[in-house]
Amino acid sequence: MSTEPLDRAQAAYQEGRDAFERGRYREAIELLQEAVSLVGKGSRLGGQMQVWLVSSLEAAERREEAIALCDILTHHPDSTTRSEARRLLYILKAPRLKIRPEWKTEIPDLSNLEERDRTTPPVFTPRDPRKPARPKPKPEPEPEPEPIDWSQVNTRDNGFVVAMLVVILGILGGLLWFGR
Repeated sequence: MSTEPLDRAQAAYQEGRDAFERGRYREAIELLQEAVSLVGKGSRLGGQMQVWLVSSLEAAERREEAIALCDILTHHPDSTTRSEARRLLYILKAPRLKIRPEWKTEIPDLSNLEERDRTTPPVFTPRDPRKPARPKPKPEPEPEPEPIDWSQVNTRDNGFVVAMLVVILGILGGLLWFGR
């Protein structure tokens, strides 16, 4: 096998994966089918491509085709592809959960975003360079803390430190005495 079809297959495979990740499932299906036809269905790379194809078919709401391809892939020569196909088949054949509409968060359709961006004016307009920019207000300085009058603070030793040392030494002594 020459490297040219393999290079084209790799490129189509990568473009198909990218299309899938961008939500362009029909495009992903076409690219992945092209890549599989260039590499062959029985190869390890062909198996990986077909696993992506199963995911693309399911995402494009072509579940029956995805299940049929996944069934075929459970007998693929590559063990990794077989195990991946079995895992996917288990998921695809699982019953669908019924979800109430109030549980859903609707995601807006962004498929025509690029087209809309070219036709819609920007939301904001840039600043007119002839007008001076408004100066930003300077933050107010924090007030100085009041100085502490040390003559009002009780700095006499009240014996707390000595009492705590005696208690700690008593606890340690007790632990050593009873730990024997």
